[in-house]
Amino acid sequence: MGAGHGHGHASASGRHRWRLTVAFCLVAGFFGVELGFGLWSGSLALLSDAGHMAADVVALGAALAATRIATRKDTTGMRTFGSYRAEVFASGLAVLLMLGVAAYVSIAAIGRIGASVEVESGAMLIVGAIGLAVNVAALLLLRGGANESLNVKGAYLEVVADTVGSVGVIVAGVLVARTGSAWWDTAIAFAIAVFVAVRAVILGREVLAVLGQHAPAGVEPARVEDELAGIAGVTDVHDLHLWTLTSGMNVATAHLVAATAADTDGVLAAARDVLRQQFGVEHATLQVETDPASCHEMSW
Repeated sequence: MGAGHGHGHASASGRHRWRLTVAFCLVAGFFGVELGFGLWSGSLALLSDAGHMAADVVALGAALAATRIATRKDTTGMRTFGSYRAEVFASGLAVLLMLGVAAYVSIAAIGRIGASVEVESGAMLIVGAIGLAVNVAALLLLRGGANESLNVKGAYLEVVADTVGSVGVIVAGVLVARTGSAWWDTAIAFAIAVFVAVRAVILGREVLAVLGQHAPAGVEPARVEDELAGIAGVTDVHDLHLWTLTSGMNVATAHLVAATAADTDGVLAAARDVLRQQFGVEHATLQVETDPASCHEMSW
């Protein structure tokens, strides 16, 4: 006997699509401005921030596309879990872009060591201030959905890193203006690259945990098994599997061995309640068996 329920859930990032849309428009609108001034001023800090802005534009665009794909109706009948994983792949793309930008800026910064470079500090200050305002606005928009969606979180972390980049540009502009040395521009550009790389690694670990079908964060399989085994009428629990389909969608499967006289419908209802209320698992496929010998061990 099995139990489950439908796949009509709304994805977490789908509910925050409007946040991604507005943030995308803000960041894309400013990217061209920063790139142009970065090339004109000769500032590596500005160019590094513009490069990260470009990554933001692509990452936000991918996140938006992923929310559309995730809610698209399956016409093939083959995607039994829908296309929700598209949101996780979009987060993975954001990680790759952040690492790419960090590598590019680091190489450029190292290449400038010992070189004579002139930087226009006035442009750095003005563009850095405008960029900071744009990024803060995008941060306020995305923060509301970052805790619910890995997809939105990826975009949020992109903008967090870019906000730090804008602050770095302003600091570099002030130091270059006061000291007349372009070394500060190079040093801060390198610091921005390191920060971006660290944020990318953190997000990347979360993406890999989902793609690797690890148990959801904060959910211990042993504790889940104990709670299910403690349900009245249940004598054993096996073949328990827990994973995250996409942000906000935790999934479980399990076999429950019930006593012969147990109310199997009651066991199913209690098990669903335990998973939903204690562990945040909304979708569970459970099989109740009254004869333990009837369940064959898996060969893999």
